[in-house]
Amino acid sequence: MILSRDRILTTHVGSLPRNDKLSDLLVKQEQKQPYDKAEMDRELDAAVTHVVGKQASCGIDVGNDGEQQRVGFQTYVPQRMSGFGGVSNRRRGREFEEFPALINQLKMRFPHVSKQQNAPEAQADIKYLDIKPLENEIARFKRIGTGKFAEMFMTAPSPGIISSTMLNAFYKDHDAYLDAIAREMKNEYQAIHKAGLLLQIDAPDLAMDRTMFYRDLSDAEFAKRMEKHIAVINDGIAGIPRDRVRLHVCYGNWEGPHIHDIALAKILPVLYQAKVGALSIEFSNPRHAHEYMAFKQHPLPNDMILCPGVIETTSNFVEHPEVVARRITDAVTAVGDKERVIASTDCGFGTFTNREWVIEDAVWLKLRALRDGADLASQRLWGKKSAA
Repeated sequence: MILSRDRILTTHVGSLPRNDKLSDLLVKQEQKQPYDKAEMDRELDAAVTHVVGKQASCGIDVGNDGEQQRVGFQTYVPQRMSGFGGVSNRRRGREFEEFPALINQLKMRFPHVSKQQNAPEAQADIKYLDIKPLENEIARFKRIGTGKFAEMFMTAPSPGIISSTMLNAFYKDHDAYLDAIAREMKNEYQAIHKAGLLLQIDAPDLAMDRTMFYRDLSDAEFAKRMEKHIAVINDGIAGIPRDRVRLHVCYGNWEGPHIHDIALAKILPVLYQAKVGALSIEFSNPRHAHEYMAFKQHPLPNDMILCPGVIETTSNFVEHPEVVARRITDAVTAVGDKERVIASTDCGFGTFTNREWVIEDAVWLKLRALRDGADLASQRLWGKKSAA
C-alpha cells in the first residue's frame, strides 16, 4: 500500500455511476432474465474504460473499475454461490420506520432499483461455485487500468454485510452463518490479492447495522458484537499481508437524518482489531464531520493508514477545494502523520444499480475537487507546490 510520501494521494470508495444500457443488462442478469452475453461484454469493456479514464483525468491515484461489473456492492454474491434462494425480509433502518416519508421519497426517486431489501436468503449450506466471473472482472480491469493509477484496488463485501443483507434461513445461528460466509468469500479475497490488486473489504455492517440488523442492542452490545464481524474478516483475509488490505466502514449511503448513528469513538477500538493496513471512514456526512476527535481518545495504530471521506456522496453539491483541503488537514492533525493519510470519498457513488444519488457529471467534478483540494493541502503540509 502506497503512502503519501511527498503529497496527499487520492482514492475513492469504489462504486461509480453505471450507464442506462449496462444497468438494464445487470438487472436482467440478476433477475435471471435472458440477455445478450456478447452485448454485456461490450458494455462492460466500454463502461470500465470510461470510468478508468475519468478517474485518471480527475487525478485519482488509487483507482478501480468503479464496480461497473456488479449489480451492487454485495448483492452480486448470490450469483456466484449456491445455497441462496427465496427472498430476505431485510429490516430497514430505524429512521425509515420513524420517518416513512423517506421510503416514499426513495420509491419516487428510484423506481427501478436492483435487489436491496428483497435479496435472496441462505436456504442451504452456501458454496462458492465458480471463481471465473471474478477472474474475468480482474482481467478486464487489469487490461484497461494498468498504467493509469499509482495503485489499483478492487472491492469485496464483508461477511457481516452479506449476512445482514442475505439473511440466514439455514444455519443454527448467526455466528455459524458468518463463519460459512467467511469460508466462501475467502475465495474472492485471496483471488484479488493474488492478482496483485489492493483488496478493499466493504463493511458498512460495522457502523450502519447499529440502526438496522442490530438496532435492539445497546451501543456497548453492538460494539461487542462487531468483534465477531471483525474476526470473520480476519479469517477470510488470513495470509494476506495487512498492508494489502483496506477496510471501508460507513453509516449507510443514503440521504436521511442519520440521527441514530453510533458514535465513531464507540466502535474505533473494535475496528483496530482488523488485520488491515488502512481504514476508510466517512467524515463529510454532516452527522460525522466532527468525529476526528475520536482519534484523540483512540489514536490510530502506527501500522494503519486513514482514508478519510472528504467528499460527500449523496448530494450534487460540489465541494470547494478549500473545503476539501481543510478536511484533509483535519485528518492529518488527527492522525499526526501526513504520510498516513490518503484522501477519499465518504462512500460509493453507485452503491446499487439504478440508485445513484449524484448525477454523473457532478461525480467527476467532485473527484476533481478531491484532487484540487489534496493539492492545496499538500502545498501547506509540505511547504511546497504539489508534485501532481
